[in-house]
Formats: sequence, structure tokens, C-alpha cells
Amino acid sequence: MKKQVFIYALALIALFAFPLNGNAQHGAHGAAADHAHAEEGKLDIKGEIFGHIRDAHDWHITSFRGKHITIPLPVMIYSPTKGLDLFMSSKFEHGHASYNGYSLNHTSGKIESADGSKFYDISITKNVVSMLLSIILMLFVFTGIAKKYKSGIGRTSAPKGLQNGVEAVIDFIKDSVAVPNLGKDKYMKYMPFLLTLFFFIWVNNMFGMIPFPPGAVNLTGNIAVTLVLALIFFVIMLANSNKHFWGHMFNPPGVPFLIKLILVPIEIVSNLLIKPAALAIRLFANIFAGHTIILSVVLLIFIFGSLSKVAGLAFLPVSIGFTVFMFFLELLVAAIQAFIFTNLAAVFIGQAIEEPHH
Repeated sequence: MKKQVFIYALALIALFAFPLNGNAQHGAHGAAADHAHAEEGKLDIKGEIFGHIRDAHDWHITSFRGKHITIPLPVMIYSPTKGLDLFMSSKFEHGHASYNGYSLNHTSGKIESADGSKFYDISITKNVVSMLLSIILMLFVFTGIAKKYKSGIGRTSAPKGLQNGVEAVIDFIKDSVAVPNLGKDKYMKYMPFLLTLFFFIWVNNMFGMIPFPPGAVNLTGNIAVTLVLALIFFVIMLANSNKHFWGHMFNPPGVPFLIKLILVPIEIVSNLLIKPAALAIRLFANIFAGHTIILSVVLLIFIFGSLSKVAGLAFLPVSIGFTVFMFFLELLVAAIQAFIFTNLAAVFIGQAIEEPHH
């Protein structure tokens, strides 16, 4: 089982290690960035919120007297005409400078080409670094626990500390997710996948709640990440589906022919599109909304402060109270959303491997 967990973790690395913003990009540093610089004196609510939530080519720590303190990350750009460019994001000077014919759009956070030529951005962004750190942490924790069990600790005596906590979560996933949805005779085959899925989402949700590096990352609130997670589930579901699943989809038993003309397309769309899309959108929307609400409540201090210093100071304790409340609520949501994604994945896989009832 240890080997299977390791293989699934490596599969996640391989699928995610390709940067999430690695699509073809075009264009030059546009008017939108100039407009943003022109209004630096005003509080840009939308820019502040999405600037913290979106992926980035550097890791922002703090700002002091107009200067940004960040951790630069590697930029890797491939152009069919120029070839491969490798340099650090500090060359862009936070969007105020260009380098080797490329510039960083201050508004969108994306790299653009000065001459409008096509290129592929395959950089190691903040999301990618956070994801790799979370996977390294998972491998370190689980291989350490596996070594303890291999040496006899945990089998001959009660587990302690982290080992005890992880074992409780594993038992919970087994008893509440795997066995009820997959059956006692089949659940072990899918336990490595379900455990990897749960811990990957939970750990990255928790990383997003840390207000400083390696946290402050909205990884699971990125639709690209949740879509790939849904795609992994989708492939596993289809690879293990049986004849009963496909027969029920294309030829529902006991249904009149005319009704089948309506029901079959619905079944196809439901199983091949709605199920993975629902998983991806549910996780993305909940995590994205949570981060947005927390940032919005914090920014209310500055909104009231821009009207009056007295109003800003008066609203300060209210904003802090709401922020603390939302923070603890998001800690709960982090675990709940990991459980919901894993549970629904088990439900859908269970439907695909279910044997016919007579």
C-alpha cells in the first residue's frame, strides 16, 4: 500500500509540475497596466483581492514605503522563434521593467511579448512551488509513518503523536468513504487514491490559510488545479468501469424506446461531463470564495479609512473580529471540502464498478 501511495503522489507531481499558466500567450504591455499605474494613489479593491488570490511569478511577503519585498521565482519561456529563455522574475522589477523582449503585465500578472510573437510560459510559479512543497511534506510524513509500522511501532503498541492523528484520518476515510461507497471486497484497491486525494486537497487548503510563504497561496482555488484533480478521478473511474455501467448509460433497462432517446443523452452528459465538472467547480468555488471574503473584510478597514480616519479606526475591531471568525470557518471548510471531493469521487467510482442487482 505504501508503494501505491507513492506512485499516486508521483502521478500528481507529473500532472501538476507543468505550470498551471503554461498556455500560449500574446501581446505587449497594454493600456490596462498604464491605467493601473496612473491610479496608484487610489485603493484598487479588485486589484488588491485578485492580486493576492491569483497565481504569480514571485512570492509577495510585504510592502514597505512603496517597495515590494518578494521572493523571485524562475521564469521559463519557450518561443518558437527565440528558443528557451531562463531567468528570475526579479528581472521584471514587479512589472516596471522588461527583459529579453518580455514584460510582466502589472494588472493580469501574466508575461507578455513586446513584439506580439507567440510563446509558451512554462515558469515555476507560486502555485507550482506551493504544490511541490505540499507533496514533499506528504511524502516525508507518510514514508516516516510507514517506516514506523515496518519497524513494528504501531503494531505492537498504540501509535502516538502525528502517527496517531494520521491513523485516525485514514480510518475515517476507510469507514466513512471507501467501504460504504465501494464495498468491503473492493475498497482496498482505491484506498491509496482516495487517501492521496484527501490529504493533497486538505494540506493545500491549509497552506492557503498561512499568511506568509510557503502559505498565502490559492492553489485549490485555482480552476486549473481542480480540473486536473477531476480529470485524474475521471480517468480512474472510466478505467475501472464495468459493462453494467456502460450498458445502463447507453441502454437503460426497463425504459420505453422513446424515453431512451431523451434519457440516454442525459446519462451520457451526466456521467462524462457533469460529474467531473461538478467536482472541479465545487472545490474551486468554495476555496476561491473563502479567500475572497477574508480579503474583502480586511480591505473594509482601508475603505472606511479612505472616507475618514475615525471611521477606519472605528471599524478596525469589527473587521478583525469578522476576519478571525472567517479564518476559523475556513479551517473547517478546508477539511470539509477535502472530504466532499474525496467522498463524491468514491460515490462516482462506486457507481461505475457496481454490479447489476437481480
